[in-house]
Amino acid sequence: MEPDVIKAMSIPRKLSASFVLVCVSAAIIMLVFFATISAIRSSTKSNNLAQAIHSQTLALETAILRQNSQFRGFLVTGDASYLKSYYEGRDEYDKVASELDATLTSASQKEQLEKSRVATIAWRKDWGDRLIAVVKDGRREEAQQMVRDAGKKVLVSEAVQPLRDIRKDQTKLIEQNGARQNTAIVTAMAALIIGGVALIGIAMGLSAMLSRMIARPITTLTAAMAQLAKGDNDIAVDTDRSDEVGDMARAVLVFRDTALSKALADQAKAEADQAKAFADQAKAEADAAAREVVQSLSAALERLAAGNLTLPIQSRFPPDYEKLRSDYNTALQSLTDLIGDISAGVSSLGEGARDISSAADQMATRTEQQAASLEETAAALNEITVTVQSTSNGAGLAKQAVDVAHQDVERSGKTMAEAVTAMGRIETSSRQMELIIGTIDEIAFQTNLLALNAGVEAARAGESGRGFAVVAQEVRALAQRSADAAKQIKALISSSNEQVLLGAKLVNETGAALGKVVDQVGEISRLVAEIASSAVEQASGLNEVNVAVNQMDRFTQQNAAMVEESTAASHAIRAETERLRTKVSVFQVASDAVSARSAAA
Repeated sequence: MEPDVIKAMSIPRKLSASFVLVCVSAAIIMLVFFATISAIRSSTKSNNLAQAIHSQTLALETAILRQNSQFRGFLVTGDASYLKSYYEGRDEYDKVASELDATLTSASQKEQLEKSRVATIAWRKDWGDRLIAVVKDGRREEAQQMVRDAGKKVLVSEAVQPLRDIRKDQTKLIEQNGARQNTAIVTAMAALIIGGVALIGIAMGLSAMLSRMIARPITTLTAAMAQLAKGDNDIAVDTDRSDEVGDMARAVLVFRDTALSKALADQAKAEADQAKAFADQAKAEADAAAREVVQSLSAALERLAAGNLTLPIQSRFPPDYEKLRSDYNTALQSLTDLIGDISAGVSSLGEGARDISSAADQMATRTEQQAASLEETAAALNEITVTVQSTSNGAGLAKQAVDVAHQDVERSGKTMAEAVTAMGRIETSSRQMELIIGTIDEIAFQTNLLALNAGVEAARAGESGRGFAVVAQEVRALAQRSADAAKQIKALISSSNEQVLLGAKLVNETGAALGKVVDQVGEISRLVAEIASSAVEQASGLNEVNVAVNQMDRFTQQNAAMVEESTAASHAIRAETERLRTKVSVFQVASDAVSARSAAA
């Protein structure tokens, strides 16, 4: 049963109410979806800003570490090629720091950036630029000693730590934005699914209701009029409706009454020929008019039941039935306008869905490109990390080699000290004339052995022991001459004493030179240890940077997945719009009306 309020409404009002209900439902769905898209867009914008700040702080930290490493390289080697990279790192830091200061919006983060900038400038003034100038003046050893005396004061931790704090805050912000995007996508999907199901349900319900309230009564009325046209006056129609269908039903009753009047006229024909002739004429006219009206209205109702709204009743009815034609054409025009409005609304909704789908596709493409670029950056940074780690390992091995060389030189020094003592004993023994021959033979033999050992130690020391090898060779020659002198003891004893004194002097000088070599090797060992420590620090810093870039890569991949879900949701809206368009396309309306409403929309 239809409610009395709906039953009392006219057909245009019923169709208008149905269209308004569908439009309100679609508007609610679109408002929820657009609000969700706005939330996702806001989160994405915030994410892009956080990632830009993260990348810039990472570039600043890399520039600081680059200045530190190149400064130390120039300090150790004196190679001017390190200065070019040092100045490039300094310029890059100044440039990126200015860009980051313009990008930052938080006062606390600006304060952190300023703290890093002040610490970096102070480090350049106190250590970097100042010690580079010292090295350029030819005082490299003095600069190295200043670095060793400074200890941890020369490190750049104070300049790097504020940048890491900023990057840590941006990482948290990226994670929060990701959570908000997930929530927004879930809300959009829920609204889309629930709203789509509700909209389809409303459309199907309205379709069934309109079919029951309009199409079915019109079909019943068409069948009754067909029976009436065949001469069957025993028909029953529902005249309780107050809409246009009720008006047509009451008009059908007029047709039935006319037919009954015709029957009465036939009965009166037997009573009077004149009345019969008049009644026959009236009957013929009434029958012709009734048949014409019934046939025209029946054909129009059949077209209406088939969904064709393009053909109103053009031929005029007799005066008694002209209002019926006017009411039908008015109802048909109202229905045409309503269907045209629905079609235009569906077209506008479809265009909006296509725009959303296109924008989502473009967003997905840009997100995929950003993810690919970040993945390439992570791979390049991995290669740099491996290279720096290899450099750190090489510095450690170099330190071990220098330590071994230092130990060898110390042992050579001890051997030389023993040689000095032995030469002293040779000098004392030479004064003992009664044992001079045996003593000189023994000294020659021992000196030969010591010279041989010294030559072996000099060979181990490599380039640093070349001078010591020459001295060892001289000692061996001295031992040989001492042996010859033993054979000619009486004639050459005085010459032997002079040679012994000369040998003692040479050994003493050699010991002093070897002591200097020991000091130089120790200094080289300390410098290599500092290089190894700096390389380890750089490897640790780059490892943290690598972890941060990989984390950014993971966040970007998550963003790409969320954008793909948004794209799928927009395509689902577009598909639902096409389904609604198919439902509306059942009705045929004039092309001019559809074009006018599309232009107005």
